[in-house]
Amino acid sequence: MNAYLSSATSENLSQYKQFSTFTIDGRLYGIDVMKVQEVTKPLQVTLMRTAPSFVKGLINLRGQIATAIGLRELFNLTPDISVVKMTVVCKVDDVLLSLLVDTIGDVVEVSDKNFEATPQTIPANIKIFMQGVYKTEDSILSIINLESILQELNKRCA
Repeated sequence: MNAYLSSATSENLSQYKQFSTFTIDGRLYGIDVMKVQEVTKPLQVTLMRTAPSFVKGLINLRGQIATAIGLRELFNLTPDISVVKMTVVCKVDDVLLSLLVDTIGDVVEVSDKNFEATPQTIPANIKIFMQGVYKTEDSILSIINLESILQELNKRCA
């Protein structure tokens, strides 16, 4: 058995993670699948006029209230009214967040060996909401840090 362990490759020992993916402004992003409650078409939003511009309002998801966050607005990207937004409902620290995204992708499994810190070339207004990136065969998968989005929400709405 020791011979088997000593001959194991780093590929065999690396950890894999799964991310629910989506796009914003043509870029691929992901959230840990364990934090995604569901993916839906846009839901009716109750507006909150005094909230920051990235807070689109509140949604009622079968009796649970979620804060609708426009990721384009949070990242200071140009709004695109031609895109029908999709919704990724996530739970972080017992708070439901409904993230409005451009398109929904697949669930992607990536190896930890392909993880890198967030590149310096990412604009600072987006970088603060990222955990890092994974290199995939087709592209770069930018990982969203839900906790930092929740912190920003708490900071701006306090």
